[in-house]
Amino acid sequence: MVFGDGDGEIFNRFTIAIDVVAHELAHGVTENEVGLLYFEQAGALNESLSDVFGSLVKQFHLKQTVDRADWIIGEGLLASGINGRGLRSMSEPGTAYDDPMLGKDPQPAHMDHYVKTRENNGGVYLNSGIPNRAFYLAAKALGGYAWELAGQAWHDTLCDKSLPQDADFSTFARLAIQHGEQRFNRSVAQSIEQAWLEVGVL
Repeated sequence: MVFGDGDGEIFNRFTIAIDVVAHELAHGVTENEVGLLYFEQAGALNESLSDVFGSLVKQFHLKQTVDRADWIIGEGLLASGINGRGLRSMSEPGTAYDDPMLGKDPQPAHMDHYVKTRENNGGVYLNSGIPNRAFYLAAKALGGYAWELAGQAWHDTLCDKSLPQDADFSTFARLAIQHGEQRFNRSVAQSIEQAWLEVGVL
């Protein structure tokens, strides 16, 4: 794996953020488990899963509960003078940065604002904000440590052999609800379902 040193003007070295390193490693897990196609919603899920597991690694490392985590991907990555907190916000997609050099964070947080584009393999980096927020909302509703309940349900879903390579958001959401109930209970499943409802996927 290769991580850039940054230019010191916009970005610091990319290994400065443990979640960015874990994000890239998680792509290997996703590829090995399901091989989600890197296009449109399946590609956005691919990116989102890397953000989810990257954020969980950071939270586990810092021993942070859901309420104490910042839910920022790439905190410390933006150079001083850049107006932003990181690359992406999982709790509030579209708010990570707003700077003349970078522009404004373009991620949508709800299906009403889903970006249909030919660029970036159908907007995989943009639309990942929607499942990112769904995970945040589920984790917040469940409380405690995000890796214990929501994270486990997401991982079970990723490892489910019935998850297709071209899975869309709703396919993943329904499986995540099922796994929440199978591994834990109906209450966990309902919190996961509500999270996907709030972002307009179900």
